[in-house]
Amino acid sequence: MVRSPEEGMTTAEYAVGTLAAVAFAVVLLAVVRSGAVKAALASVITTALGMGG
Repeated sequence: MVRSPEEGMTTAEYAVGTLAAVAFAVVLLAVVRSGAVKAALASVITTALGMGG
């Protein structure tokens, strides 16, 4: 039985994809938690609900 040199690549590709997704989530979380983004989101929500001036 001869093993293919590509065998096991699928698992490595999933691992790289998972790490990339986690890194993206961490960056996104940091951006959303920043003060400027919080203020902008609050402003949009307040305006949308008609509570803003």
